[in-house]
Amino acid sequence: MSIGEVLQKAGKNKPPKRRGRGTGSGIGKTSGRGHKGAHSRSGWKRRNYYEGGQMPLVRRVPKRGFSNARFRTRYDVINLAVLDDKFEAGDRVDLEILERRGLLKPRHGRLKVLGWGDLSKRLIVVADKISDSARQKVEQAGGAVELPARTAER
Repeated sequence: MSIGEVLQKAGKNKPPKRRGRGTGSGIGKTSGRGHKGAHSRSGWKRRNYYEGGQMPLVRRVPKRGFSNARFRTRYDVINLAVLDDKFEAGDRVDLEILERRGLLKPRHGRLKVLGWGDLSKRLIVVADKISDSARQKVEQAGGAVELPARTAER
């Protein structure tokens, strides 16, 4: 047995503090609970949202108005750099193909192509939305951009 093992074991099982055993113990009389107030009483328990008597946050913030956030249109986004890296010239790129190849997990069911990176291959891109820079790069590479019927109707 080495001194390191002895020191590891020492102090592993600390005896519990004996509260309320006289003023000489350091935690006698009020037993570390202070004077008066909710915390000094038996049965008191702090709730997660308790702010010590201050007006709680839930009651301070305004609860009026309307937010359109629930109704916004969300898109699954991909950059041209990924398309250039993972597709061959003449390939068709749409949400289903991207999902099949494991490049995208469609959460929102709509595809948006962004123009980060360069495109050196001719691709046919089918997307609900495409940024101006991405459209320009696809057309410069000799490719085409198609909008699905549901997007064209809007």
